[in-house]
Amino acid sequence: MSVRALLPDAATPLSHESAAAAFADILDGRTGEEEVATFLVTLAEREETAIEIAEAARALRARLIPIAAPPGAIDVCGTGGDGHHTLNVSTAVSLVVAAAGVPVAKHGNRAASSKAGAADTLEALGLDMAVAGALAEQTLADLGICFLFAGNHHPAMKRIQPIRQRIGRRTIFNLMGPLANPAHVTRQLLGIARPDFAPVYAAALDSLGAEGAAIVSGEEGLDELSGAGPSVVLTVGDVSLAPTIVPEDAGLVRAPLAEIRGGDPAFNALALRRLLKGDRNAYREAVLLNAAAAFVIAGRVESLEDGAALGAETIDRGDAEALLDRWIAYA
Repeated sequence: MSVRALLPDAATPLSHESAAAAFADILDGRTGEEEVATFLVTLAEREETAIEIAEAARALRARLIPIAAPPGAIDVCGTGGDGHHTLNVSTAVSLVVAAAGVPVAKHGNRAASSKAGAADTLEALGLDMAVAGALAEQTLADLGICFLFAGNHHPAMKRIQPIRQRIGRRTIFNLMGPLANPAHVTRQLLGIARPDFAPVYAAALDSLGAEGAAIVSGEEGLDELSGAGPSVVLTVGDVSLAPTIVPEDAGLVRAPLAEIRGGDPAFNALALRRLLKGDRNAYREAVLLNAAAAFVIAGRVESLEDGAALGAETIDRGDAEALLDRWIAYA
């Protein structure tokens, strides 16, 4: 099929209209691969604007395969690419939060820059990803959790993946993915690995109509709240969190990032299973800190301390592990 050269000059910030048209053309295959690659690299080199990120996300949202979600469902995810190769914090947080009664529509993928993404680790734990994907809407309704494997819900991205792999660097597609949850959640705990870029990302999310969300970034360039030190926090909607959060705000203890360094899917799966069985270590502290923020975003608690306490109770009662086992056995 012939293609047309439709993309604008990405060296200059795009308007709402030009960005919307550009991403529609990219996702619908009306542009050549080389043109798309040049466009994406140029955007990344001058840094994407909030308008461009929002319009890219709108274009992807308009082409996704959706699922229904119960009221109050949230997502907990990061943009990835922080280079710290930590254990799967957001995956564990999703289990803890869902086990406490907050529905979690977990949007994720396999590893791109790390050794074990959310899908890889859940699969190593025994979750059949094909079944989990096919029954996502059902498990969300019945168990309060699902995994929305990006490849199952974003067919428009199939053409883009080889282009991204050939580019071999972060592009706007790393940023827009977490903003296009197939369950159309309006509450999110969203991690980004670039503290300085958090205001741009928050502005994009705000323009997309989030009811309540927080963009968080560990000051060491971590795409989640850091258990090692301060994190930058920007809120959207009706969420009340301080602009800087440290573990002590949730009654937790700091630990070096090296103590939660991950490995391959089997390594991360074992660590997650031991966490749910009650291991008390730096991984638990990091999970409780992020779960506390998720509980605040969901309106379940008013403070980080209360959220961390709720997360700890949920783990220690065995509720989070029981949920994982029911999810694995679900068929």
